[in-house]
Amino acid sequence: MDINWIVVGWILDMIFNGIVWLIIVACLIPLIEVNDKWIRKAVSFMDVADKSVRKVLEKLFEWIQKKNLNILFAFLLMILLGILAQVGIIPKLIT
Repeated sequence: MDINWIVVGWILDMIFNGIVWLIIVACLIPLIEVNDKWIRKAVSFMDVADKSVRKVLEKLFEWIQKKNLNILFAFLLMILLGILAQVGIIPKLIT
């Protein structure tokens, strides 16, 4: 009875690959946990910043409309939309 060395090599390769991936996963899981906490903090900060910016812009637009400064309102809106387009936020909102 001959030993099929190809099958033996294939089985050993699968075992060693499994051990290597187990070591990699064991090392990376703590990093993923830390990264997940940072992402949650960043998302909560982005939510707070978004709400405050929206509130400021809404109050600014109401003040401009209350004072009947339509020309100033048009220029401010044009500048604001230009900045958002340059930064690339408007294309992200459209898609």
